[in-house]
Amino acid sequence: MNDTTPAEIRAEADAVLERAVEALRAQLVEVAQRIDPFPSFPGAVFAYGIEVEPPGGGGPDLGCVILGNDGALYELQIGLDDTNARHAVTDASTERHEELVPLEAPPAVLAQYAHAALLAAADYLESHAPDA
Repeated sequence: MNDTTPAEIRAEADAVLERAVEALRAQLVEVAQRIDPFPSFPGAVFAYGIEVEPPGGGGPDLGCVILGNDGALYELQIGLDDTNARHAVTDASTERHEELVPLEAPPAVLAQYAHAALLAAADYLESHAPDA
């Protein structure tokens, strides 16, 4: 008879998931290094990245998630800097605010997004291969 407690089962499951997330992160870095040049994100002025669709159509929607050129996952936040709203705008890009916020989520969600990011990067590499 096994003497493993429920707490130990949960701890082992969490440890396995953490190892999986770390392995996926390492693979993302390797894959991102293969993409040269890294694409600019559609609709963004300053950000480079590949969009990562929410995995499986379910789970939390974390906003616009992208794979950055460093292999990390980010939420791309785009807005306008309205601190100078009283002044005439001659170039909208000077008022535009783009920020890459490191994606923070529970390990199970990170694993899903990392997997989706790897699939998106593989699709990108495949569609941009020299013979494609």
